[in-house]
Amino acid sequence: MIVAVLKFDCLGTGHSLFTEAIDLSLLGALEMVRASIIEFDHPSQKWEVRNLAGNLLFRHPSRHACLD
Repeated sequence: MIVAVLKFDCLGTGHSLFTEAIDLSLLGALEMVRASIIEFDHPSQKWEVRNLAGNLLFRHPSRHACLD
């Protein structure tokens, strides 16, 4: 089971990974920022998760595993 965590800083701004387990729109306007990119790597025949700097974070044959 994946647990959704919503943290608030001292200014009242909430921070979390996106989830549909909590209807975040009830809190007001949302601002989404991409944290990673998931693409298929043809030579390795695996899906890769990279951060926005391009660093490899995770690699797996299953795209679903990469999304998790």
